[in-house]
Amino acid sequence: MNLENIRREFPVAKNRIFFDHARVAPLPKRVQEAINSFAEDACAFGNKNYPEWARHIESVRGSFARLIQAEPQEVAFVKNTTEGISIVANGLDWKQGDNVVIPNIEFPANVYPWLNLEPKGVETRFVEAVKGRVLFEDLVAKVDSRTRLLSISSVEYGTGFRNDLNRIGAFCKEKGILFCVDAIQSLGVLPMDVKRNHIDFLAADGHKWLLSVEGLGGFYISAKAMDQIRPPLVSWDSVIHPYDFKNYDLTLLPDAKRFEGGSLNTLGIYAFGAALSLFHEVGVENIESRILHLGDRILEGFNQRKIKVLNSTLPQERSGVISFLLDVDLQAFSDYMEKSEVSLTVREGATRVSPHFYNSEDEVDRFFDILDRFEKRV
Repeated sequence: MNLENIRREFPVAKNRIFFDHARVAPLPKRVQEAINSFAEDACAFGNKNYPEWARHIESVRGSFARLIQAEPQEVAFVKNTTEGISIVANGLDWKQGDNVVIPNIEFPANVYPWLNLEPKGVETRFVEAVKGRVLFEDLVAKVDSRTRLLSISSVEYGTGFRNDLNRIGAFCKEKGILFCVDAIQSLGVLPMDVKRNHIDFLAADGHKWLLSVEGLGGFYISAKAMDQIRPPLVSWDSVIHPYDFKNYDLTLLPDAKRFEGGSLNTLGIYAFGAALSLFHEVGVENIESRILHLGDRILEGFNQRKIKVLNSTLPQERSGVISFLLDVDLQAFSDYMEKSEVSLTVREGATRVSPHFYNSEDEVDRFFDILDRFEKRV
């Protein structure tokens, strides 16, 4: 990995220490260029190049499918993670008395779609996390004969805990339970294989670790689960003959495109495709290694200063997110970091840093220098 070349893709590195990719990421230059190129094309030629846009959309669909080890026909574009999860929640044929199992430390995107099923008589069962970790045994204990689905984040947003998707997926397959994954905090950091992990549904927006724009992400639905979900929104291009406008034939497309529900965000897809190309060039395994290496350096810095880390430090449970506690005025700390051109998240009484593969060891060291200066002030 040529770090110098990679950092040229990220102008943000000239302006600040950006350790906030678990929130909203800066755009690489290639994403900016893809957006500008598409906008210039649409401005100068209108819809003249629409056929080329359509071909490019399918290329990006294939790119996202390769990232998660899926087939292109199992992938749809969605506007965000919530939309992908909601397709599942609102599309299943629920029966009164069914239940869904989720951890109690999920981001709300993986909570409210399930709670919204209460009027249908569907129970949402929360699994209590233990010190930020979701224990497999506790997940299993919540499952019974009426459990239709288990939904979990690949990485928990607050603690950075990496769930064992393979073990959970194998359990769900054995029990005949559908398995849904919110992957927004792992795609772009950790390799993903939906087949190996027996995942039925996966959703992730592109604006965090995937380094793309808000409002465009990917949704995966396995071929075997396709017909179990009725599209909550059916549009003109959800059917097999979308351009036969006067022939009203509600025969749905046989693939995941049936869930896209109308004209696509083509500009967002161009941005998404440019971002994905970076991950294919560098390799997610290399990116994972790089991020964990930076994490080692950060954890060592906290250890030297006796700062309490909320994450598990077990290799198999780590991700790109590191959360820690400071016995200081967190608003003052947040303001100081902002004035010092450091991007991080202060939330729920803790601080979270989330560096990406283009960040440098020097940036880690400078972060700690700034942290030390703040603590000397107080």
